[in-house]
Amino acid sequence: MRVLITGAGGYIGRHVVKAFLKAGHEVYVNDLSFKGVDERAIRVEEDIFSGDRHIYDVLERPEVLVHLAWRDGFVHNSSAHMKDLSSHVVFLNHMIDGGLPYLTVMGSMHEVGYWEGEINADTPCNPMSMYGIAKNALRQELMIYAKDKPVFLHWLRAYYIYGDDSRGSSIFAKLYQAENDGKEEFPFTSGKNRYDFIHVDELARQIMAASVQSEYNGIINVCSGQTMTLAEKVESYIAENHMKIRLKYGAFPDRPYDSPGEWGNADIIKKIMECE
Repeated sequence: MRVLITGAGGYIGRHVVKAFLKAGHEVYVNDLSFKGVDERAIRVEEDIFSGDRHIYDVLERPEVLVHLAWRDGFVHNSSAHMKDLSSHVVFLNHMIDGGLPYLTVMGSMHEVGYWEGEINADTPCNPMSMYGIAKNALRQELMIYAKDKPVFLHWLRAYYIYGDDSRGSSIFAKLYQAENDGKEEFPFTSGKNRYDFIHVDELARQIMAASVQSEYNGIINVCSGQTMTLAEKVESYIAENHMKIRLKYGAFPDRPYDSPGEWGNADIIKKIMECE
């Protein structure tokens, strides 16, 4: 299929581009910078937020749009999230109006806010950050707007992503940097919180597979469906990468708004991956 990936130069985007190319799709990419993007992909340098009603034609009518573009994704209370929201709405609505058959948009566990236990498509959302509020609002708008339109809408909700840690902003990226800086200790919380961890390469495979199918639409968790404590995952990461650094437990207090445990229901994505 002919696929356009926005935000292709981002942390997740670079891996998603490779996943689509590996699967044999014709891949077009859009971003402000193409550094690190697989050179086999065809670059599209149009301004997707121009407001052009004919943007779907301008972008040469892709069959699949995977919309990963999002400013300040790792800065959860950045003012950019609310400022940019209308631009995302206008762009995606115009793509749908132009005749886009398949639309995938990247969501986040942060739409849900504080929750204890498994998260599925019916879990109520009460986001507690500007990032979560903006993502949740975009999802709600798209689901209403696309309801009676001939488009397959996939809202992919991701969880705790790790891997490619020289480029990420997670605790694993910070740990990776601290190890390279020669530090002996890494300040840490209690590490008792349980999360749904997924490697960025597996996440990219799931995004690719979910985006090109029409059987399952709406909210789809892209996740492992399993939990580990943060301490267990970080300790295993240190061991697997033969690091010398050690965790200094209790250096930071546990944040009161972090759930003691939350994970995604992976039933749908498992069915999609079985058909890949």
